[in-house]
Amino acid sequence: MLHRFRELLGSDLAIDLGTANTLISVAGEGIVVNEPSVVAVAEGSRRVVAEGCAVGHLARQMIGRAPGGIHVVRPLREGVITDFDLCEVMLRYFLRKSQRSRWTMRSRALIGAPGCITPVEKRALYHSALRAGARQVFLMPEAKAAAIGVGLPIHEPVASMICDVGGGTTETAVLSMSEIIASQSVRVGGDLMDQALVEYLRRTRNLRVSAPTAERLRIEIGSASPKDAELTQDANGVDVVSGLPRRITVTSSQVREALVEPLTRIIDSIKRTLEGCTPDLVSDLVDQGMVLAGGGSLLRGLDRLITAETGLPARVAPEALTAVARGTLICLEQLDRYRPSLESSDDEL
Repeated sequence: MLHRFRELLGSDLAIDLGTANTLISVAGEGIVVNEPSVVAVAEGSRRVVAEGCAVGHLARQMIGRAPGGIHVVRPLREGVITDFDLCEVMLRYFLRKSQRSRWTMRSRALIGAPGCITPVEKRALYHSALRAGARQVFLMPEAKAAAIGVGLPIHEPVASMICDVGGGTTETAVLSMSEIIASQSVRVGGDLMDQALVEYLRRTRNLRVSAPTAERLRIEIGSASPKDAELTQDANGVDVVSGLPRRITVTSSQVREALVEPLTRIIDSIKRTLEGCTPDLVSDLVDQGMVLAGGGSLLRGLDRLITAETGLPARVAPEALTAVARGTLICLEQLDRYRPSLESSDDEL
């Protein structure tokens, strides 16, 4: 009876509402939803196709392949909501999927938010989550959530540094005694890397490729620093001049050349974060190093590039992709402890 009563009350949820993927965790259970942040709608009606199920994985499969009457939309760009209505639809679908029973009360939700979010964008995030079905919404910085998720000792009087490279933003922060001492948030991530590669291939190889193709090249052969053995991968696209299909072979050195500009911006944000630290904090970081999280941190050699450019030891977290999701879940399960440092929809709206 007690278990059934808890089901009816509804479980508190931790949400990593990312530009590329949305992860939802349930207190006491862990991650229960991990799907792309994508929605497919019918043209003109804004109705989700496939009987309302073209959200997440199914919608992602339609990118670049859907007929003219169907639009595949990503409701978030650079870490913030760009389409309020579809973000609400997507969130409602994921929240419903995360619940064990249809007959539950509205849940509280803890969401990780990028540091560069504006007050207007913050209010949009509150409204979308509340309209999607949450009864109360808490926000916490993604950088802090990622640091907790990778197990950094942020509550101790010693500096800890996290760099979370996501799909739309890169969050860099130095934390000590549970507080963020210095931070930078830049709207650079995996999406911008893919776009840079698309533009590079169009400019240098006269080939127009899709963003998913660029993402595949970045993941499979991309690197941030030179490798002992260069990798190659075939890429299909459309010839810019003739308009006909063409296949080319792309090397890892070409991908690395294409990614110079976005990687430089990430390195600069790390340097600016360090400039906001005291000598004692920097001294701690020389010993402790920094931890990389997020899908973008899995780019080969990114840790070596950061070490070479900043002088700090860098390492990639073992479960980099789920760092923010795990961090928000830990905070949710210890909500009384973290509540004073969280922003709430009750305070803002």
